[in-house]
Amino acid sequence: MRRLRDAAYMFAMTVTAPIWAWRMHRAGKLRTDWGARFGHGAALTAPERRRILIHAVSVGEVNAIRQLVDRLSNDHTKPDIVIAATTDTGFARAQALFGHHTVVRYPFDASWMVERFLDRVRPDVVALCELEVWPNFVAACAARHVPVVVVNGRLSARSYSRYLQARWVVASSFRSLHAVFAQNQEYAARFVGLGLHENSAFVTGTMKWDTAQVADEVPGAADFAEAMGIDRSKPLVVAGSTAPEEHRLLREAIPKGVQLLCAPRKPEWFDAAAAELKGCSRRSARTPGSTTGLFLLDTIGELRKAYSLADVVVIGRTFGTLYGSDPMEPAALGKAIIAGPRMHDFKDSAEALQLANGMVRIDQSQLFSTIRRLVDDPNERARLGLAAREVVIAHQGATERTAEALLSILSTAGSHHA
Repeated sequence: MRRLRDAAYMFAMTVTAPIWAWRMHRAGKLRTDWGARFGHGAALTAPERRRILIHAVSVGEVNAIRQLVDRLSNDHTKPDIVIAATTDTGFARAQALFGHHTVVRYPFDASWMVERFLDRVRPDVVALCELEVWPNFVAACAARHVPVVVVNGRLSARSYSRYLQARWVVASSFRSLHAVFAQNQEYAARFVGLGLHENSAFVTGTMKWDTAQVADEVPGAADFAEAMGIDRSKPLVVAGSTAPEEHRLLREAIPKGVQLLCAPRKPEWFDAAAAELKGCSRRSARTPGSTTGLFLLDTIGELRKAYSLADVVVIGRTFGTLYGSDPMEPAALGKAIIAGPRMHDFKDSAEALQLANGMVRIDQSQLFSTIRRLVDDPNERARLGLAAREVVIAHQGATERTAEALLSILSTAGSHHA
């Protein structure tokens, strides 16, 4: 089976290589991490204590494990923690957050690349954030008797359907998992449906609730507003994690006298957003731009500052064809939140906020009128924000449950550093 998977990977890489090369050329951004993605690199120093490898694909997953890494770091057992990330933005974010730990690139799933990577890192336990169950990686860990667990496990209906179509390929991988700590019972059942042993599925809740820091103010927000040229005397709508198809809609839905800040989800969307938000002030310029009342957050790691300044927050990727974005951060800041109909990937948090009347769900045709209503009604904004914040507080605690489980597994795992 391993040879078959390797052949499939090599065929896919050969066929898609021209596409990836064209995309990188078009974006003006060439990857420099090929060696690391192929598993190469210096071997890590053997730690004095047991080592846990935590894999987070991109920025969202890296942010989600922040509290978990802190909790593990502060435990009296002092495990050695290595963070692996896949995307450029995820790797950069991991280095910024976890610079005091070792941060590495996660390898492609070809067996020889995985083996090289594991020879370098030599983990005693592996924790995969949300879903990233790659067959060769899991098989290689199983052969080395390294427990692999999924933390903050999430398996959407769309992903589940795709996995089911290839169940004969993936079942052994899910069956080899030591445990899955799922966000809810529905996700846990889906992991079992793909081959996970039923007694290896546990519901611990969503760790992202814990990363949402409840606060009234965010350090650096005032300086951020001044640098962007935001007028604090005028209403501000912040649209976070937006998609290209939403920028014109948002621009046209902003009432006169109201400012708009858009934060695209991906860096490759920044320039197109700037073109759509003609005359906008770009954060990357580091100096206030024009006075159009339009702003573009084209940097990484500052969205929370922007949210803290908002009178109204619009959740991006919910009005087009994509599947939503995380509403927890603005909820923790007590903001009035608007979301469109597309929240498929954040179903639980969206339903929790709606049930508590902590978020307004609308379609495109209602965006202008809803923004206008909320801008004009501070009492409704305050009510929505308070309800949203209370939902966040009520759902916190998953990180502690997950950390305790990981530490228990780590305490019984065999050492791989002799």
